[in-house]
Amino acid sequence: MASRFDGLKALYINGTLTPSPAESHTDTLIEASAHVLREQGVEVDVVRLVDHHVAPGVQPDMTEHGAERDDWPQIWQRVQAADILVLAGPIWLGDNSSQTRLAIERLYAHSGELNDKGQAVFYGKVGGALIGGNEDGLKHCTGVILHALQHLGVAIPPNAEAGWIGEAGPGPSYGDELDDGTRAGFDNDFTQKNITFMAWNLMHLAAILRDAGGIPAEGNLPEEWEQGSRWGFQNPEYR
Repeated sequence: MASRFDGLKALYINGTLTPSPAESHTDTLIEASAHVLREQGVEVDVVRLVDHHVAPGVQPDMTEHGAERDDWPQIWQRVQAADILVLAGPIWLGDNSSQTRLAIERLYAHSGELNDKGQAVFYGKVGGALIGGNEDGLKHCTGVILHALQHLGVAIPPNAEAGWIGEAGPGPSYGDELDDGTRAGFDNDFTQKNITFMAWNLMHLAAILRDAGGIPAEGNLPEEWEQGSRWGFQNPEYR
């Protein structure tokens, strides 16, 4: 019997600053999450943004705006194919990495595009945030990511954030080998639980939206709003 999650596709965008083939702690976190999805039949794709020449900017193709090269259009095709979109990355000085911010900016370049229902092109996708590091900033970084995704039109399920920061202050990152031969974070119940809850809730909501044909196209169509539709909105009376 086929899993109810068969046919779903997930894309993790890794905002590490470490190019391949060097080890990325964020990739280790991604793999912990992606394993849960793969076990349920979800097809998983991972892109390490730093391995590509992605130009800065907020246009779909920055070669049309002065850049000599821009790999984002090819990555955007992978975003379009995904039902689940997770932005993952490290913490630097309490904030998201430059690569994670770059991913958000390039996703925003498509904020004016519409799907075949006339909704924002991100409608029907489900999003989450995955953050690692060895300093404070987990909630701030995931909050920025989740706000950006929902602003674009991505649906955010409950408990859609997970990560590892270890003890406060400099220390091991997720997956680092410790003196006793264990790997940092692998036995941390908080991280294990949040990764698992996040993975299942992403799948649940993605399957719900897929089976329902996406979010109903009522009260959320930009072009109809521009043409005067208000779907029940009424300005309050000021006396």
